[in-house]
Amino acid sequence: MAKQEKQHLYEGMYILSASLSDDARQKALDKIVAGITKRGGEIHKTVDQGRKKLAYEIDKKRDGHYVLLYFSVPSTVMNEMWREYHLNEDLIRFLTLRIEKVPEKIEFQPLPV
Repeated sequence: MAKQEKQHLYEGMYILSASLSDDARQKALDKIVAGITKRGGEIHKTVDQGRKKLAYEIDKKRDGHYVLLYFSVPSTVMNEMWREYHLNEDLIRFLTLRIEKVPEKIEFQPLPV
């Protein structure tokens, strides 16, 4: 019998291109979610933060659409997922952190002007 892989909990921040239409942005997000679920992962919470100005210009882009995902997935597949993210042209930046638990309430401090 195959050994069950240990699932770890992650927080992923994804910045999608702000130039995408609503449909295209949803398809790009669906592609990220599908990459997690097809590898035996599970999405726990999705927080769409909307369009925001980037801290600095990235590939001549000044705005991005921020999405925060909380998910669990076997840690052995993370490198494979990161390679896939680097090939996704709609994804400007991403950051994935291992966390202990999904926060019940998520609050973001306003950025100084």
